[in-house]
Amino acid sequence: MLPIEEIFPLLSTPKRIFITTHHKPDGDAIGSMLGLYHYLVAKGHNVIPVSPSEIPEFLMWLPGVDKVVNYEAESKNAEKALADADIIFCLDFNDFSRTKHLTAHLEAATQPKVMIDHHLLPKTVWDYAMSDSTKSSTCEMVYDFINLCGDNAMINMDIAACLYTGVMTDTGSFRFPATTASVHDMVADFKRKGLNHTRIHEEVYDSWSAQRMQFLGYVLLEKMEIFPKYNTGLITLSKKDLKLFNVNTGELEGLVNYPLSIGAVRFAVMITERSDEVKLSFRSKGDFDVNTFARTYFNGGGHFNASGGRSTASFIDTVAYFKQILSDIHPR
Repeated sequence: MLPIEEIFPLLSTPKRIFITTHHKPDGDAIGSMLGLYHYLVAKGHNVIPVSPSEIPEFLMWLPGVDKVVNYEAESKNAEKALADADIIFCLDFNDFSRTKHLTAHLEAATQPKVMIDHHLLPKTVWDYAMSDSTKSSTCEMVYDFINLCGDNAMINMDIAACLYTGVMTDTGSFRFPATTASVHDMVADFKRKGLNHTRIHEEVYDSWSAQRMQFLGYVLLEKMEIFPKYNTGLITLSKKDLKLFNVNTGELEGLVNYPLSIGAVRFAVMITERSDEVKLSFRSKGDFDVNTFARTYFNGGGHFNASGGRSTASFIDTVAYFKQILSDIHPR
């Protein structure tokens, strides 16, 4: 893989650009995709952003979200955009399999592929790459990319709002260890340019429906288990639970963090039953490495304190297996 600076000559004239991110996108995925979208459009490129699946409701206010093609709803349009593109940008993932239904299409594409991502152990399938696991988010890296291009002056409020959203959500409102000085430098730059961070926080965290708030109460009261011996908190959500409150998977964002608010809990897990697999989310405090845990037990990965995995076993069997291996890992 070549350093991302090597792509600059190709971007010196208008190109047709395809941007995508991972399946079941979060704030960093959509924020980085739309932040880069606005920047490349301002540079004169023809850009089509494609999400492998639907965008969570709490991100539907983001500027440019109406331009995003949902692959699951518009697969033919998305595939045509990919076929017609001169350059492909892949954001917030480092393995094609993270795009699910788009995987085979990306693998078969012959155009130059560019990765911008902050996860560990990237696959070496891209032509150009900007990979740094010490970064807080892919949104911070898109900001770095724009600066690397010498275009800081082009950062407008649409770009700033998208990138701030992704950084804010991926750092847990700036409380996770990955919140370095460079993150605050970026936010300070956005503030000097006129960003209204209060509105963004309200859009993301203070726009819940009453039903979603009731669902949170149900989860904490009925679906959360604490294992004091293992310093672990577990949330389990079946398809029946989600249907009971008519909740979509995008509305589960951040739920896995709640057990970590309990002083003795060092390891928080959420196991969610989906239509075709069981999804697991892992968070930790301190020196318990959930990235290694996810890779060892649940075909996943991510970051040291935040990771994910999946299981093809049944929901009930997956929950039972997790409880069985707790004595082996014993987080402290």
